[in-house]
Amino acid sequence: MSYLDWTVLFGTLFTIAVYGIYKTYGPKDMDKYIRGGNDMNWLTIGLSIMATQASAITFLSTPGQAYSDGMRFIQFYFGLPVAMIVICMFFLPLYYKLKVYTAYEFLEQRFDLKTRTLTAGLFLIQRGLAAGITIYAPAIILSTLLGWNLTFTNVFIGIIVIIYTVSGGTKAVSVTQKQQMTVMMGGMVLAGIIVIQMIPVSFTEALHVAGKMEKLNIVNFEFDLSDRYNFWSGFTGALFLFLSYFGTDQSQVQRYLSGRTLTQSRMGLMMNGFLKVPMQFIILFIGVMVFVFYQFYQPPVFFNTIQTDKLKASEYVEDFEALENEYASIFENKEKSIHSLLGAIESEDEKAVEKYKGAISNQSIAQEEVRDKVKELIIQNDPLAETRDTDYVFMRFVMDYLPRGVIGLLFAVIFSAAMSSTASELNALSSTTTIDIYRRSIKKEESSKHYMKSSRWFTVLWGVFAILFATYATLFENLIQAVNLLGSLFYGSILGIFMVAFFMKWVGGRAVFTAAIISEILILTLHYYNGKTVGDFSIDIGFLWYNAIGCLLVMFIAAILNLFISKPKDPILKKD
Repeated sequence: MSYLDWTVLFGTLFTIAVYGIYKTYGPKDMDKYIRGGNDMNWLTIGLSIMATQASAITFLSTPGQAYSDGMRFIQFYFGLPVAMIVICMFFLPLYYKLKVYTAYEFLEQRFDLKTRTLTAGLFLIQRGLAAGITIYAPAIILSTLLGWNLTFTNVFIGIIVIIYTVSGGTKAVSVTQKQQMTVMMGGMVLAGIIVIQMIPVSFTEALHVAGKMEKLNIVNFEFDLSDRYNFWSGFTGALFLFLSYFGTDQSQVQRYLSGRTLTQSRMGLMMNGFLKVPMQFIILFIGVMVFVFYQFYQPPVFFNTIQTDKLKASEYVEDFEALENEYASIFENKEKSIHSLLGAIESEDEKAVEKYKGAISNQSIAQEEVRDKVKELIIQNDPLAETRDTDYVFMRFVMDYLPRGVIGLLFAVIFSAAMSSTASELNALSSTTTIDIYRRSIKKEESSKHYMKSSRWFTVLWGVFAILFATYATLFENLIQAVNLLGSLFYGSILGIFMVAFFMKWVGGRAVFTAAIISEILILTLHYYNGKTVGDFSIDIGFLWYNAIGCLLVMFIAAILNLFISKPKDPILKKD
């Protein structure tokens, strides 16, 4: 990167961090530290919610996801607006009525302490691990592209976040997220405009290329449990995921509980519900345009330069160079086929269109076969090497083709996204630890100032844990899928507890507590055997369905158990 890029990168990051500290330094008590003084307007809440969800993984993995799999990932978000409406109708009013710091406080009032502690514990496990992935995701990519030491990159991201989160608490997180969202979306839109302008054909022709190569297929109505992303998984499995994430995950609940009024919080949530889908569409579309760009300019045979550099310095260098030459030859023929396809489309020659589509399909398969051979070489050279490179696609394009200054801005986008989501996670982890564990079960009679200091220390401890986990983490198949999978393993059971609390007033604490444990064990068991054959039965279920299955299991098992072991505690939902 140039000096201009470094200036843009560090100038952006430190300006945001210093601004956040300046605007929010020194809350005097726990209420202001955790709830931000309840003075956030709907715009700040909405941007904060979006920034919390839009981690660096969003901007690294989503374009790569679109590059390899097209636009169909957008179906994952189809259930989001519905989830926002449900939360605004049922979750938010009760949280405001009870004036809770965390979502899990409500569960003790509805059930008992052990149910509250169990749910808070499930959240802490899931979100604590996710915080590590949130730091690790940009660190592994950026350390590869910039040549930075991975541990240094983890520590760098973690320390900046810890400093301003500890300083200002919830308000600091929300204030900085407004600036971060501006940087993130501004940078991505600029990148999208540049890549479209760089494609050597018209925008219409670019769309034709993407469409004929099946990258613009958005909706799939075929019902298939094994398919991760289709209309039905988006409106069912993902709906349950979003209900749990936005309705019960403290990293999100804390964002809108800082609102001035219930109305302001509702407006912030609805803003997220209706803008998140277009935002993801834009990011996915940028990935598709990068794909189209690489149909006219030869892409790397493998996007992770660290691994290709190792091959070039190994005994397999001649084999690798031969595969590169083969890949280049296939690309030249494929590029000719694409130009011929565009000519056939312009002349409306359907037979020629089908002919060239077939040729392009075969050439794409040949390219992937070469890539598979390169991956085999990488493993032979280094058995522990990572051979999945979709997360490197977008930033490799940025490094290779975008102008000076814009490169620094796009790296600032990644760092800003990492900081925004990590800050929310650390803020929520410390709040939950302080309110639901420390204050409730360990130190019950201390001052507000004591709990505020404790929350700060818990922020530091969770930050250190996230950094350590990130340092020893391994790359998943796809980073955005890794986070969604981790959430899906726990969110179903957590949501099930809340659904029983809201809508099954006759069920008591012992029943739902036992049901949640059984459900979580069953979900973890299902995931362990997923993709395997047990006896004569083959299990193949997309992980998004875990959310619906886990939730429904808790509700069903709790209803059955309640007939034998418990009655509800206090019907707080009956009170107005």
